[in-house]
Amino acid sequence: MEEQERRELLASMKEISLDSNKQIDNAAFQHVRENIDDLDGKNGINETDLIFLKGLMDSPVLTNLVKVQDRLEDPPVFPKPVSSEGSGLLKDLQVRCGRSWNREARELATLLTSPHLKALLESHDEIAQISENPKTDNPEPPKLFPNGMTGDAIRMVGVRKKPGEPLGLTVQVDDNDNLVIARILEGGMIEKQGLLHPGDVILEVNGTPVATPEDLQIEIAKTKDHVTLKVGNAPSVETHSSLVANGTHNGVTKKLTCYMRALYEYNPQEDTLLPCKEIGLPFDRGDILQIVDQRDPNWWQAKKVGGDGTTGLIPSLELEERRKAFVAPEADFVHKISICGARISKKKKKIIYQSKSNCDFDKAELLLYEEVTRMPPFKKENVGFDRNSRNTTRPQRVLEENGKSYWFTDRETMEEDIKQHKFLEYGEYNGHLYGTHLDSIREIIKQGKMCVLDCSPMSLKMLHNSSEFLPYVIFIATPGMEQLKNLYDIGKSNSNLRYSSRNLTFDRQSSIRYSSRRARTLESLASLYEEEDLKRALEDSASMQRTYDKYIDLVITNNDFDTTFRQIIEALESLTSEHQWVPVNWIY
Repeated sequence: MEEQERRELLASMKEISLDSNKQIDNAAFQHVRENIDDLDGKNGINETDLIFLKGLMDSPVLTNLVKVQDRLEDPPVFPKPVSSEGSGLLKDLQVRCGRSWNREARELATLLTSPHLKALLESHDEIAQISENPKTDNPEPPKLFPNGMTGDAIRMVGVRKKPGEPLGLTVQVDDNDNLVIARILEGGMIEKQGLLHPGDVILEVNGTPVATPEDLQIEIAKTKDHVTLKVGNAPSVETHSSLVANGTHNGVTKKLTCYMRALYEYNPQEDTLLPCKEIGLPFDRGDILQIVDQRDPNWWQAKKVGGDGTTGLIPSLELEERRKAFVAPEADFVHKISICGARISKKKKKIIYQSKSNCDFDKAELLLYEEVTRMPPFKKENVGFDRNSRNTTRPQRVLEENGKSYWFTDRETMEEDIKQHKFLEYGEYNGHLYGTHLDSIREIIKQGKMCVLDCSPMSLKMLHNSSEFLPYVIFIATPGMEQLKNLYDIGKSNSNLRYSSRNLTFDRQSSIRYSSRRARTLESLASLYEEEDLKRALEDSASMQRTYDKYIDLVITNNDFDTTFRQIIEALESLTSEHQWVPVNWIY
């Protein structure tokens, strides 16, 4: 039953309307359609398959597909122009019609003078000529110079410069021995003209061939106010790839501009890694640098804020960190060579970071640049000065007021606040805790006053990284030995200006016991100990300044108490009238 229904379904396909008289160009398809009826009744031919094949061959869908295939296989036929001299025929016809006395001819001559008709025929002639003379698929390759560049790539570039002024570019020799422009300095003469680009090859200077950076320097030094460069494009992809790998050239035109405070000194004349000493930018510790280009991973282009606006190269953060961390072989005491010549490495001790030892780790922190931004002056409201009172667990003495010199509290409360990081600094002395509570600083700031802190240098990092307190750190440096002795004598005579007993101490009993054998008097021994303490004070001051210089805003040498006080007041007054460069984390 199912077989009978299937035959009827296939036989119904013959009823599809199809114009059998319509000719199809495909001979193979036509041959199959004409001879398909001859297969009926032959041995091995399934009747069901034959009905299906007849219906498929008579299907309009298959017929249209065959027509599409024939059309695609036929070569395209384009109309051929009758003539490519339409403009000339137009002129001849215009002259002849203009000479005729016939009114229609004169009217035709007027119409032929239309500019639109002339432009139409000119376009027709150009297209006709292209059709008659098609371009070949394999054009003749351009003539190459020995360096691999074509004649079209060579160009002459004229540069006007002042005597002694650098061009503002660096060059290097690539693998093909071409003198290639490695980088162009921001704000330089070449960058302003925009005629040269990284990757261009310098061939000649004022008609003299140059092949090395030294040749280029010699020829540039000979010029006065005008330089003519013969320049060619990069001859190979490898040159461009090497520049991109070195970071001196890439397709990104975005320039990352920011401001950095230098935390070390740099002299380009002493830098052996700098490709050209003359384009280096020297700076001192504390200078503000405007970074105009950071695309090179080794060298940044920068300007000194407040300088003459000259752009130069400075070491990048990555390069300087690698240079500071590099240990010369002669200074490497971790590795040594055995008698047999084998390299022996001492076992290194792994140290896990602990918060209680953070001060020791901070001393080894390598800070070279600090990103800063310009901040307007502080508003001058009820500006005053006040000093916070420290917290202590020491028992309150007679005549002491709570909150006057100290805030007295119990040990449990203070230890809990220390765990909650509510203290700027803390320590223990004679079994009692002392510390500076952060709330005491906030209370003075709320009153519109400046809080004067005499804190430990180990707490400077916390203050510096805080966007709440915005500290201004002044370091009072120790003067020279003679001036320090004078200040010490004044301190001994005036009880109000006395050095801390922690630095200048003298145990007279022990001095007598240990100096009697040497026949030294008590006065001479006291003078000796005082001089040693003064030397220690000088060394401690210098060491402290070197260690925490990255957090210090102003250094004042204490040559005179009155002069030092005036300098501090002037510096604090400037905060209310001048813009300041502060870390970006204070603002953003």
